[in-house]
Amino acid sequence: MPRRNGRREFAVIGLGRFGTSLALTLTDRGFNVLGIDRDPEIVQRLSEGCTQAVSLDATDEDALRAVDITSFDTVVVAIGSNFEANLMTTVALKSLGVRNVVCKALTERQRTILQRIGADRVVLPEHEAGRRLAKTLTTPAVLDHLELEPGFSITELRVPKSMVGHTLIETDLRRRFGITVLAVKRGPALTITPSTNYTFDEEDLLVVIGADESIERLNDLL
Repeated sequence: MPRRNGRREFAVIGLGRFGTSLALTLTDRGFNVLGIDRDPEIVQRLSEGCTQAVSLDATDEDALRAVDITSFDTVVVAIGSNFEANLMTTVALKSLGVRNVVCKALTERQRTILQRIGADRVVLPEHEAGRRLAKTLTTPAVLDHLELEPGFSITELRVPKSMVGHTLIETDLRRRFGITVLAVKRGPALTITPSTNYTFDEEDLLVVIGADESIERLNDLL
């Protein structure tokens, strides 16, 4: 599946409630998404909702090679009910050389095992919903995200390098991006509504409010 518009591509393996939510949210955000599940009926239902959907056994390295799985920037293993399949799929992906494998786990014990076999990130559904994970995957500088309404959120992100050494008024975030800085974290210190002469440091974390599109534009400065 070719890369379009230079945007990252994702594969989601296991199209249950979590995997489907994640795949559809990523697709809605304009990313290329390959959905994978063993059940042809599930694949058929999702086929119109994401870029591409296929039915295959994700524990089979040959089947994964056939869909060029290593071409995807991130592969999410969202298999929940069958931990053995989750485990074997993760091993297959890392064996093939997939750069970033994110796995779903149901327990802390499962998380520990998946981390030990090479998963780059492991999430528990009760801690990270599919929609929230989609946000953090597509904007790596984003550390946390609270959607206030569709398209508008409060987001915590790392300070863009271009802002380091400049004051808040010099960055002119409100005029350039329509973004308001609510707070700045620097180590243990939290500055609420920083003054216009606040000078940003490379270790700063910003808490901002604004449209998601505007926050993404700011994130692109990293």
